[in-house]
Amino acid sequence: MSSADTIVAISTPPGRGGIGIVRLSGPEAASISAQLVELHHPLEAGRARLASVLDEDSVQIDEAVVTFFATPHSYTMEDVVEIAAHGSPVVLDFLLRRAIGLGARLAEPGEFTQRAFLSGRLDLTQAEAVRDLIEAQTLTQARQAARQLGGALSHRVAPIKQDLVDLIALLEAGIDFAEDDVDVTPKQEIAHRIEALSPALTALEASFARGRIVHDGLTLAIVGRPNAGKSSLFNRLVERDRAIVTATPGTTRDLVTERIAIDGIPIELVDTAGLRQSIEGLIDEVEQIGIHRSREALSDAAIVLVVLDATQPLNEEEHRLLAAVEGRPALVAINKSDLLDRPPTVEARQLPVLSTSAKTGKGIAALRQKIVALATGGAASEPGMLTNLRQHQAIQTALAALGEAATANTDSIPHEMILLDLYRALWALDSLTGQTTPDDILHLIFSRFCIGK
Repeated sequence: MSSADTIVAISTPPGRGGIGIVRLSGPEAASISAQLVELHHPLEAGRARLASVLDEDSVQIDEAVVTFFATPHSYTMEDVVEIAAHGSPVVLDFLLRRAIGLGARLAEPGEFTQRAFLSGRLDLTQAEAVRDLIEAQTLTQARQAARQLGGALSHRVAPIKQDLVDLIALLEAGIDFAEDDVDVTPKQEIAHRIEALSPALTALEASFARGRIVHDGLTLAIVGRPNAGKSSLFNRLVERDRAIVTATPGTTRDLVTERIAIDGIPIELVDTAGLRQSIEGLIDEVEQIGIHRSREALSDAAIVLVVLDATQPLNEEEHRLLAAVEGRPALVAINKSDLLDRPPTVEARQLPVLSTSAKTGKGIAALRQKIVALATGGAASEPGMLTNLRQHQAIQTALAALGEAATANTDSIPHEMILLDLYRALWALDSLTGQTTPDDILHLIFSRFCIGK
């Protein structure tokens, strides 16, 4: 991608709408846009101008508002022009094709944001946050993306990086001026400085537990015996009658899914067919297929909610189910507790157990809290969280490199070799924000953006 040319794209979603925007960026953005429409007044930076959209025969087909953002006060730090017309796909396509005919090039996915990154307006974590904000499905995701876009992660990394650079400079000075009056840094000082870097990086690495879940969401499978109230609990969590509920065991024959947000975390709920042993003459082929799919959902889910019937003793299938989820993120809901005079109890092999009633709503709030706690591993929300695997791997690499530098220092390895590990840690942090990210990785990141952003 070259910023020497001018790019153009439709920046609003496909289809009809009240407003549609055609965006241009580059050295010829202003001159091309002035030929696309008939301006009522000349373009002026930071001002919106009324204009008429004319067809090839100079007949007006629409009205538009044209806004000019002059370099460097724009999203890309180039000249940017946005033409806001009515959201007719025909008009927007006409403007796009005319702009290309006048010398602009159709923008590649994410090219506007890539130009903002290459110009230094955004670092890579902020550029990734632009995509995250566009794709946000919950307000919590939007808030997190907005914080990242504001530089929360970059600001958290900056002091760590500065301390690392200071240590590198200290060792470099000791090597370069060993024959002068600069003292070689003692081993204890190096160890102290490396040790001081680790806590902040470790805390940042731990933030991935919650950041990834808020960013990506997870799947929760609701499993249990037939007629234990799985679908009723499913409907309670969804807050509407999504799954069919009857008193007849085996009503749910296939997986029923619904995407919800609990405490801002996207969760795909999966209501499954009741698990029971295949008894000849009692379970038909359709229910057998449903049970098979339930076991697949049980295996694939990030969290498992085992639903037990408070009015029934545990059967052999339920004992096997509880044993199967041991060691996994799982919890147990003893449903229909409203039918008992006292709270039900059950041996659940150290799994969290809650008493619930899908009928009255008892225990549902506590169930939601437990689901969030399991999803995030108890990690609290904090500014500047790691939200994707690329970021997480960069911090892990930095921590590993610092560990190796500490070991080399303890073993009295020459400072030249310690510096190799310290530089590797620095390069990892640079890759997080984009200073040393290879071009092929940059292309992969920005290719996932929508065209026009």
